[in-house]
Amino acid sequence: MANFLFVGLGNPGPEYELTRHNIGFLVLDRLAAQKQAIFTNDRYAQKAEYRYAGKTFHLIKPSTYMNLSGKAVFYWLTQTKVPIENMIVITDDLALPFGKIRLRPQGSHGGHNGLRNIQELLATEKYNRLRVGVGSEFAKGKQVDYVLSNFNTDEQKVLLSLLDKCTEALMSVATQGLTHTMNRFNQ
Repeated sequence: MANFLFVGLGNPGPEYELTRHNIGFLVLDRLAAQKQAIFTNDRYAQKAEYRYAGKTFHLIKPSTYMNLSGKAVFYWLTQTKVPIENMIVITDDLALPFGKIRLRPQGSHGGHNGLRNIQELLATEKYNRLRVGVGSEFAKGKQVDYVLSNFNTDEQKVLLSLLDKCTEALMSVATQGLTHTMNRFNQ
């Protein structure tokens, strides 16, 4: 049975905890809570793991800051011996409205520095990603301020259900396959 590596992108530190840019960390925190998995500090990342349906699921939250995420991804992909097709990177996406999710088997980094660094270190853009819409309600030139800002009150009210939708999609990929899951979750 193949194992899985789920990579949540974000920035370490309490000042970033509930920011839009940290949606990948939030998704993995929710999944770990659901599976009673505990994150511990490890090389280049906080890492947790659990077993389900005969498979081992490795969860990592890089401790290298967003723009150097590739270092942690490359290391843990090698350490866990998970095939790249069983890795899913969870990231924020400004091009999607808040609350929408989109699974993709490959693609460009779209200007996202975390994805750019992963693609540079893996030397491929062929890896699965779960893009989580954080909206784009910012003025011209204020993109960085926006992604590093906290979710607003209305967003916070539905954040938990969004995180649950993401964890459901991740587990669906592992149990039902990417194509089935894309057909089900990509709106």
